[in-house]
Order: sequence, then structure tokens, then C-alpha cells
Amino acid sequence: MSGTRVRIAPSPTGFMHVGTARTALFNWLFSHQTNGVFILRIEDTDTERNRDEWREGIITGLVWLGLDFDEGPFLQSELLPDHVASAEALYANGYLYACDCTREQIDERIKGNDKPGYDGFCRDRNVTRTDVTALRFRVPDEGVTVVHDVIRGDITFTHDSYEDFIVVRSNGVVLYPLANAVDDRSMTITHIIRGEDLLPTTPKQVMMWEALNHCPEVESVAHPQYAHLPMLVNEQRKKLSKRKDPVAVESYRDQGYLPEAFVNYLALLGWSPRGEEEIVPRATLIEQFRLEDVSHSPAFFDVKKLTHMNGEYIRALSLEEFIEAATPWVAPWSSEWRPSDREVPWTRDQFDPELFNQVAHLVQERVATLGEIPAMVSFFFLDEVPFDDAVFAKTIANDDAGRALLALALDAFATVEWNTAALHESTLKLGESIGLALRKSQAPIRCAITGTSVGPPLFESMELLGRQAVLERLRSALVRAAA
Repeated sequence: MSGTRVRIAPSPTGFMHVGTARTALFNWLFSHQTNGVFILRIEDTDTERNRDEWREGIITGLVWLGLDFDEGPFLQSELLPDHVASAEALYANGYLYACDCTREQIDERIKGNDKPGYDGFCRDRNVTRTDVTALRFRVPDEGVTVVHDVIRGDITFTHDSYEDFIVVRSNGVVLYPLANAVDDRSMTITHIIRGEDLLPTTPKQVMMWEALNHCPEVESVAHPQYAHLPMLVNEQRKKLSKRKDPVAVESYRDQGYLPEAFVNYLALLGWSPRGEEEIVPRATLIEQFRLEDVSHSPAFFDVKKLTHMNGEYIRALSLEEFIEAATPWVAPWSSEWRPSDREVPWTRDQFDPELFNQVAHLVQERVATLGEIPAMVSFFFLDEVPFDDAVFAKTIANDDAGRALLALALDAFATVEWNTAALHESTLKLGESIGLALRKSQAPIRCAITGTSVGPPLFESMELLGRQAVLERLRSALVRAAA
């Protein structure tokens, strides 16, 4: 298939939603798989809710994900003359009619009606257009509109289930169903791939598209193919909520998820690659993706699975790639981009890039996101250990054996050969001398040196820190416990 043209048309009314990102990805995959064109059109006509920074957020989100668009970004507000001209053509040819009903009048008339919605009161009244009249679409009295959906098959909508809906408000604003259809016509969109939440508006667009094709002053354009993607749901199998669920793409970027991992996971939300493997490169996604293989069942957005997959991607990086990816989180001053609202706990002077390069391979195996790195390596660069009070109390302050082991370690580590193997063996023997297994004997030493109970391998970290720093931290921990 060639000559395909697809688009995403997000509204910049907030952060970039993971659902928007998934829709963008499926459009992008389809366009690449079919040698087509991927277009970005931003629907910015809601001036009260749109902001420039949110529009830029959409673009930077796509760039971060590596979803390059071939045309755009186009602003729907700049296409307003086409919307108005199309509305006028529909009105001139009898597909729209003027309505001067107020909302209150409509509500009063339809009380007790079996069919909700507008009752067609102005349909045959030949209301004169004024500055208080809206324009409604004359939905056919009988028959059906069939939406040909690549994913869901043919979906039939009966006309008697639709009211004569407003197309142009009394203030002259052309509403979404027509504006969207006009833009798709002018951009010769061949496939409309979007979320299933927009499926109820599709029959309206199909009806108006067909009506425009019958207006002599408007060029006839072939109907596009539709594909409505499955809804994204949370653990309760409810639609993802902006208020309750973590759905902001920017947040995942700032937490340190890799774009390749994020794209790989998004691709699994309603579609599956061939075989058993779920971690597949982008080239394989492009090669194997087919719209007809997309499921119509809701897709669970599982943050735990995403995080696990991200960890797998991090571990698959070469050491050089990992260090480069970690740089914005550990040395933001040396990076063109930094995670928003995140500060490292050390100063530029305290940070030792050579030491981090030596530590990096120890950390790479233990983090699931890049954002976890600073907490795991802070003890290497801070003069004072940032103690976890609960861990300190449990392993040292309130533990006689822990304090005893630190005292023994002070003497032993003063003369032991300073390498990972020797430190491991010495700690093992110290623990055995007071009846502690290695795991138990490591705990107070780890806390004294790192301030917490988790982190990179202890003995490798001690070797990198050096004898003097380790001995100073053991003494400080004993003094702190005594105090």
C-alpha cells in the first residue's frame, strides 16, 4: 500500500496524554509500514483552554518518542476560512438550517419525550439567519450510516438515533465534527486512526462528508478508512483518568523512562508482535504492524510492566550509552536537556564524572528508571551521608550487634588489602566472629557508608570510595549512634 496519509489532531489543553502518544505511534507505524505520510495537526480552536506551552509540549513529546512527522504542525485555527466556506456550502444546499431555539426552550419542549435531544422544532420553519441563530445539520429521517472500520468491521448507526446536531454556533464558531472533516478532506487523509472515544462522532462526520460531496461548489473527496483504537484502562478496567491515573507522557520522560522502551510498551497496548518476545526493536514494529491486527478490546496500561520493560532496556545499553543517558540526571549542567523540577543533591564541584563512570556499571544493573540513579549514587559525592533514619535506627542505633560489628570493622579495614574480594572476605569473618551471617553483617556497614539499605554492590562501592572515606564514615556512624 502506498500513498497513505494519516494524521494526529490533538488539542493542546493540557499535558500530552499516553492515549495521544499511543494514537500517534499507531499512525506513525502505519505510515512507515505503508510508505505513507504522517501529519501533525493541532486543534487549537478552543482558545479558552489552549496554551502555547501545551502546544509545544505535544511537539516535544513526539520528538522525545522519535515520532517524526512529515508535514506540519498545522494549526486548525489557521484553517478557519475553509470551515466557514464548507458550512456555507452545506447551508446553501439545504443540508444545514437556522435554529433560534434557546437551550431552555428545548429542555422545556422535550420534557417527557421518549427520544432525548433536539426535537427538530426549527427544521421546517425557515428561520432567518441572524446573530442569535445556530446552524443545525439536517439528519436524514430514515436509513442508516455505515462506518467502515478496519479494526471493528462495519458499524451501522441508525439515523433516528441522532438529533439534528449543531454545526455552527450562533457566534459563528464552526464545531469540531465539521471542522475536523473539512481539514481531513483538504489534507486528503486516507486513514483516520484514532481512539474509540471518538467513534460516536464518526457518523456525523460521514454524513457531512457525503453532503459536501454533493455540494456542486465543493470538490468531491473519497471517504477515508476509519480505525478506532481500543480504550486504555487502569487496574480497575476503567478508562484512564487524567485526575487519578499517571497519564502524562512528560512525567514518564522526567522520571527517566527511555523513549525506546516507552514506544515498545505503547505498541503492545492493543497490538502484539509475532512470536513470544514483547521486547522488539522499532524496525520490527514497523515491519510487523498491521491495522487489521489491532484488537478492539480495552488495553490495560500497566505501569509496573512498563517499568520492568524500561529496566530491561536500561540493562541492554552499552556502558557508554548508559552514561550518556544518565547524564541529565547526575550532571544536568552538562546536558542540553534536564528533567523538569529535579535537582541533584550535590553541587557541580562535588560531582566527580570519572568516579561516576567507574560506578555506572554497578548502578546500571539495579535501576528501572534513570530517575533512580541520583539516590543510589549520592553517597559517592556528598560529604555527609544522607541517612535514612529508620534504617539507621534498625541496623546501628538500636542494634548492639550492629555497633559491635562497626567497631570491629574500623580495626580490620584499617589494614586489609583494599579490593572487593578482600573486603568481602574480611566482612564475612567479622560477622562470623560475633555470630552474624554475611547479609546481617553487611547491613550496618552499608548504612554507615551509604545512609540506606539499598544501593550498588557494597564491596565494589567501598573499593571505589577508598579506605580513608570508608573509615571516616564508620566512625561518624558510631558517633551518631552514641549521640
